[in-house]
Amino acid sequence: MAYIDYYKILGVDKSATQDDIKKAYRKLARKLHPDLNPDDKESERKFKELNEANEVLSNAENRAKYDKYGEHWKHGDEYEKAQQQQQQQRQYQQQDYGGGFSGADFGEGEDFSDFFQNMFGGTGGFGKSSRGRASGKFKGQDVQAELNLNLRDAAITHPQTFEINGKKVRITIPAGVYDGQKIKLKGHGNPGVNGGPSGDLYITFNIPVDPDFERIGDDLKTKVSIDLYTAVLGGDVKVNTLNGSVNLKVKPETQSGLTVRLKGKGFPVYKKDGEHGDLFVTYEVKLPTNLTEKQKELFEQLKNS
Repeated sequence: MAYIDYYKILGVDKSATQDDIKKAYRKLARKLHPDLNPDDKESERKFKELNEANEVLSNAENRAKYDKYGEHWKHGDEYEKAQQQQQQQRQYQQQDYGGGFSGADFGEGEDFSDFFQNMFGGTGGFGKSSRGRASGKFKGQDVQAELNLNLRDAAITHPQTFEINGKKVRITIPAGVYDGQKIKLKGHGNPGVNGGPSGDLYITFNIPVDPDFERIGDDLKTKVSIDLYTAVLGGDVKVNTLNGSVNLKVKPETQSGLTVRLKGKGFPVYKKDGEHGDLFVTYEVKLPTNLTEKQKELFEQLKNS
């Protein structure tokens, strides 16, 4: 796997705070979102890299692993576990148990992936010793998986089935999950060694930036355009929510940039049925264009009145 500098993709340095990373991600996501760049393969590629970088660096645990292991950050736990197992096996050998796997040290010409192949699926193994005594039981490798959801899917509780290592896994995703959130399914990882327990399955949710709504915790922000006449005289405007559209009363003399709150129209609160955040709607007043001479005269009258 080629090394990808996630800090460079986000345009931040290694000392960046979580807030710096969040701001950089949002700025670039709006610029590179596929909905804003249709049929642009390069933007699509960069958007995927951006989401991958954000997944890692916005999560403190993932970021620490990335800083320590680089492109092998996802296998950091397996690496530490492998070292522990290797040490235990050496102890067995020192006790004259015999057998086991030898030559598993990182030597010249042996790379990271070769080591794990030998350790977990190759010829090394932890078989029975020459004296017929079984070596220790070890927990299987944990498995990391990613699940992509759009904002609207993340707002509803629904079942999802996917395949891991040839096995189908069915889970129910609760409404309100957030980008970068990780859940653990105990015992759904790789099989254990010598009858040991299976590893666990960790699923990380990826929720890209939505073109209509900005999510801040359980609240949502959106913008709606109103014409000058509605802004001055008042009226109604249709506002989209996650659950359809609602009519919103616009007060007379509404200023561009004014924000109003729709209580309970935001995002569902994770694992709290019936609870929702709020929706904040910002008005953008759209000025008229292509005015007729008569209309210009009316504006002049208003100006001079």
